[in-house]
Amino acid sequence: MTQFKHIGLIGRLHSPAVIETLQRLIACLNRSQCQVWVDERIADSLQSDPLTDVSYGTSDRHFLGQQCDLVIVVGGDGSMLSAARVMATYGVPVIGINRGKLGFLTDIVPDQLEASIEAVLAGHFETSHRFMLSAHVLRNGEEVGRGSGLNDIVLHPGKSARMLSYDLSIDGTAVYFDRADGLIIATPTGSTAYALSAGGPIMHPGLDAIALVPMNPHNLSSRPLVVGANAGLEILIGQDNSTQPIISCDGQVHIVCEPGDRVHIQRHEAQLKVLHPLGNHFYDRCRSKLGWHARASDDGQ
Repeated sequence: MTQFKHIGLIGRLHSPAVIETLQRLIACLNRSQCQVWVDERIADSLQSDPLTDVSYGTSDRHFLGQQCDLVIVVGGDGSMLSAARVMATYGVPVIGINRGKLGFLTDIVPDQLEASIEAVLAGHFETSHRFMLSAHVLRNGEEVGRGSGLNDIVLHPGKSARMLSYDLSIDGTAVYFDRADGLIIATPTGSTAYALSAGGPIMHPGLDAIALVPMNPHNLSSRPLVVGANAGLEILIGQDNSTQPIISCDGQVHIVCEPGDRVHIQRHEAQLKVLHPLGNHFYDRCRSKLGWHARASDDGQ
């Protein structure tokens, strides 16, 4: 008997491929006698293409977090990031079906949907715990914005093409002053995302570490820095900035800053529980997603 009786479904909007996958998924879960709840954001799209002989309810994401034993996300990594910020606060495990591009967080391929989900329902899966980051922006000592991210917290100039100036402190100790296009603060989960394109290190998702990756720094000695996951980070936005820098959380939550603002970033109190099919190894994903080469056969040598 499966430990997952109440299952929530979240899907990327405006994608016929996602709708088709959700249809198959609901039918599969109904056959397993699971109660299915669909995120209300995608429910209208399902209703426009009626299903036959299936049963499901609709609700908002907070209800899914409160009532479901498992949430399945259909889409790409962006869909998973959006769902993660809600589900992590409720401690609900998530698993992803890839209908996006890279899909580091969405392990299941559509061709193996039924077999993979049935195996998970039967208890055949692996679990990983991913920590998140929280950001608080203070102006004259008052909080003016906050957000959280599973992948990263990014300081950037927004629509402007100007460099930013900022001071970085870690655990109350000044580290450096820099001028750059921005700064990426990435979790191990986010180390294969935006931070990777900026020259940051790839970190195994099991590490308790944070990567700080400058974007196009003016100082050529400014290099990526890896610190402990429990470090307290502070970014002081330079007074000489002529633009309004932006703090972005997973590229989805944006906070407009002013010169003189202080941005406090630390490990979030919640963490995301992610389920994976058996045998789904991190280095295998790196090899397939990033185009790494495996050693060719040496004909037995």
